[in-house]
Amino acid sequence: MITTLADILAPMSPDRFFAEYYDQQPLHLPGAAEKFAHVLDWAGINSMLGMTHIWSERSLKVVMDSTTIPAAQYSQSAMSRDGANSLQPIPAKVQEWVARGASVVMNDVDSLTPGLAGISNALEGAGLGKAQANVYISWQSHKAFQAHYDTHDVWAVQVEGEKTWNIWEGRAEWPVAHAIFRSQGQEFHEKAKGALRFKAHLKKGDLLYLPRGWYHDALAEAPNSVHIAYGVHAPMGVDFMGLLTERAFHDAEFRKPLPRQDGTPAAKYALTQRAALLGQRIAEWSRDPKFLQAVENFQANYRFERGGYDLLAARGAAPATESGGAQMFRVRPNVKTVRRGADYGLRTEMGVLAITAQEVEPAAWIITQPSITETSLALACPGANTAALIEKLRAAEILLPA
Repeated sequence: MITTLADILAPMSPDRFFAEYYDQQPLHLPGAAEKFAHVLDWAGINSMLGMTHIWSERSLKVVMDSTTIPAAQYSQSAMSRDGANSLQPIPAKVQEWVARGASVVMNDVDSLTPGLAGISNALEGAGLGKAQANVYISWQSHKAFQAHYDTHDVWAVQVEGEKTWNIWEGRAEWPVAHAIFRSQGQEFHEKAKGALRFKAHLKKGDLLYLPRGWYHDALAEAPNSVHIAYGVHAPMGVDFMGLLTERAFHDAEFRKPLPRQDGTPAAKYALTQRAALLGQRIAEWSRDPKFLQAVENFQANYRFERGGYDLLAARGAAPATESGGAQMFRVRPNVKTVRRGADYGLRTEMGVLAITAQEVEPAAWIITQPSITETSLALACPGANTAALIEKLRAAEILLPA
């Protein structure tokens, strides 16, 4: 189970990644076929697509040879769960397009399964920013998108089949989702992408990291390809300006009207003086330890909220159970995995609980969850001795009654 950035990058260390690759250059990291096997497979894809009412013309797209198919050609008008009219996909029509070679794109899926959420949580837990996931399903010799860049870092996880990526030399200078970048046409991108830097042939279990703005395109080489693109949006200088703006509302100088301008030297001088004063205040705040602590707190909490529900516990009721009566356990916060040589453990404020090598993966998954049941553990970590591990962690008070 993937629970940390180290798991995602293995065998490369996070220290080396940050020193040599992060926000500097692309990385293709080959991995064993089973590395991301728990994240998503064909059965999981079909199961998610079967959740009919969560899909709309925005969240599920069909793309044929770089052209997005109008949603009306594979969808029908329906009432969404919140009572709004939307276009929901018709399975038979989507599959007709797939039979012709069209790619399927499933947007915003990072909270739909424990495996998908695990990688998002790991990326966010490393302080990289908000992680959102899209699934791209494509077929041999059909390209979904032309050369382009993204306005966020891309972590592409290959979970089925194979895909070849063209990584170009060009890189846009830290683009953002703003009109100044959206207005660039494909002709501009073809010129800006530059020469081919390298080809990355991703196989099942491989990882591709692309810094924000790096030009790329891809083509399925095997009969099929499924990769999950985690878009990671890091806090930016613009966010820093937003925090400064919030701080400014508490200062009367920023609430005063600017000096009226009538074209006279005196009016222009007054504006110059006011601008200098406001700039000085901003410079002072930027050095203020309290303000900088607020910036640190903003960065630490810059992530999406996923899961965390236990409605019976919120009512002070008896331990929650799932269907079938399985007991639900609340997971003690701030538990960390530790390793010393060949020995593994879970560290809490009460000490370190020794665990076996076979217990590392399921234990690492458990401590990322707000609560678990034996069934949820078995689904996330097939093959684990769930009953024995739950009893071991319960005795150590790492699992508490919900």
